[in-house]
Amino acid sequence: MRVNRLREKLNSGEPTVSTHILSVWPSVVEAIGHTGQYDYVEFVAEYGSFDLHDLDNLCRAAELHGMGTMIKVDQNHQSFLAQRGIGAGFSSVLFTDARSADDVRACVSEARPDTPDHGGMYGTATRRNSYMGYGGSQDYVDSVADTVIAVMIEKKGAIEELDEILAIPELDMVQWGGSDYSMSIGQAGQRYTPEIDAVKNKVFEMALEKGVHPRAEIRTVDEAQGYLDMGVRHFSIGTDLAILHDWWKENGTALQKIISDGPR
Repeated sequence: MRVNRLREKLNSGEPTVSTHILSVWPSVVEAIGHTGQYDYVEFVAEYGSFDLHDLDNLCRAAELHGMGTMIKVDQNHQSFLAQRGIGAGFSSVLFTDARSADDVRACVSEARPDTPDHGGMYGTATRRNSYMGYGGSQDYVDSVADTVIAVMIEKKGAIEELDEILAIPELDMVQWGGSDYSMSIGQAGQRYTPEIDAVKNKVFEMALEKGVHPRAEIRTVDEAQGYLDMGVRHFSIGTDLAILHDWWKENGTALQKIISDGPR
C-alpha cells in the first residue's frame, strides 16, 4: 500500500506545504519535486482542462519524488472526479461549493470505502490504485480510507452551518474561499473587506478549536506569518499560471521600458 504523505503529516501534527498547478505536464510536477520543498501538489482540476490519463501521469510524477497529491474537483461531477482521482493515485480530494453540512457529508461519503464501517460509496474498481494486487482486499479498503478529505468553506450556507460541518468526523481539512464567499453574499470582488476578513478568521479559529486542519492559500511568503500566529500549520503557495503571468508582466514591462528608452 502506498504511503499517504499528507495523511502521515496530519497524523503526526507536522506542518505541510503545497503548491497549485493547472498544467497537466508531468514535468511541472517533477520540477516541483526536484526542489525538495513541497509535501504535496494540488491539481486544481476545477479550473483546468484534462483527461483521465493526465490524472494517472500527474500522480506517477509526484510519486517519483515522494510527494503527495490533491485534486480539487467540480461540484457538478464531484463523485465521478473524486473517485477517478483516488483511483489514479491522488492522496487527497478537495471538494468545492458545499452549501450545507449535508453537502459535506455527501463529499465524505463519495471518497470513503463502501464497507459497513466506513459507510462510503467507493467500491472495488480496477484502477491505478489497485493494480498492485490488492483490489478489493483489506489493504485496498485501508488505502481508500486513508484519502485526506478537504472541503472549501466558501458559501454563505456553509458559514451558517459551520459548527455542524466541523463536527463531521471524517472531515480532515478545510480551506477558506474568499472569492466565492463574497459572491455568495452579493459582494462580488470584495473578498478583502473587514467584514469578510472577520468571517475568514472565524473559519480558521473554529476549525482549530474543533480539531479540523485549516489550510491557508497564500501568494507570497510574507502572508504566512499572520496565519502562523493564529495557529495555522498548513499552507499552499502559488499557482503555476499566476506565477508565469506575474513573471511575464513584470519582465515584459521592464524590457519594453528599456527598449523605449533606447541606447544610452
